[in-house]
Amino acid sequence: MAFTGAHRSAGARGTGQGGARRPARGRTVLRGVDQRCVPGSQVDPRVAELRSAVARLRRQLTAHRVEFRDRGVAEEALAMLAGLAAADHPDIPVLRRSLLLVAGAIGSVSALGEGLRQLREAVDLFGTSPRA
Repeated sequence: MAFTGAHRSAGARGTGQGGARRPARGRTVLRGVDQRCVPGSQVDPRVAELRSAVARLRRQLTAHRVEFRDRGVAEEALAMLAGLAAADHPDIPVLRRSLLLVAGAIGSVSALGEGLRQLREAVDLFGTSPRA
C-alpha cells in the first residue's frame, strides 16, 4: 500500500535512501494545508466538520481502486468542495451544487456510501435544503 503526502498514518514506518528502515516517531500528527491551526483564531465547527468530511471522502475515493464512469466528475467536485471548505464562510449554494455533483457521480458506489452520507450531513450543518 502506498502512502501519499499528509495521508501517511501516524506511526507508519518508512524507508530512507538505500532502503534502510527508520523507526516510527511516536504519535506524529500530520495536517494538510487546509487544516493548519492559527493560534488565537476560532474556526467555525461547521467548517471544521466540512473539511473533515471532504478530506475523508477524498481519501476513500483515492483508496477505491475500482474505476467507474464518473470518477473524474467526483474528483473535480470534491476538489471544489475542498476549496469551499478552506474558506471561513463557504458559499452555501455552490456548496450544495458541489454536493449534488458528488452524489450523482458516486451515489451508486456502495463502498463510498458512508463517506457520502457524512459529507451530506456536514453540508446540512449550514442549513437544511430549501426543498427538505
